Amino acid sequence: MRRLILLRHAKSDRPPGVADRERPLNPRGRRAAPAVGAHLAQAGFRPDLALVSTAARTRETWEAMAAALGAPETRWQPEIYEAPADRILGVIRAAPDTADTVIVVGHNPGLGDLAAGLAGAGPRAVRARLALEFPTAAYAVIAFDAAHWAAIAPGQGRLERFVRPRDIDPDLAG
Repeated sequence: MRRLILLRHAKSDRPPGVADRERPLNPRGRRAAPAVGAHLAQAGFRPDLALVSTAARTRETWEAMAAALGAPETRWQPEIYEAPADRILGVIRAAPDTADTVIVVGHNPGLGDLAAGLAGAGPRAVRARLALEFPTAAYAVIAFDAAHWAAIAPGQGRLERFVRPRDIDPDLAG
């Protein structure tokens, strides 16, 4: 079995004159990232490999939660930055099969589209909510009955969990 965690970066700031790729997390994002990391760890979702966009907000999100998740191997993936779902899926399919659980830290709309597209099974109401929104610092856990990452495909995953920051702590809602 393969388990994929799709995590949207935490809430970012929009300082004037700062390029999109270099936007940092805002105060709410800096609170949400470690809370989400701790929540993942407490739920037993510890990735073997992290595939992280190279944007500042995704790097900061991951750095704020990596220690809580056992500091797995991290690969900085520039091709995830603002990528559509199919490009992100290509990065995931290239993951080594030695990693049973992979986390991808990226951006919408591609990440949310990918999560909704991969989750062909799981609680219907939760899949419907996932299809409507994938807010900052939210994560989806999708399991696949596949021997290889290269074999995962849309509609073949089972949504195990979809958590928004406000599900963890109402003060993290935005």
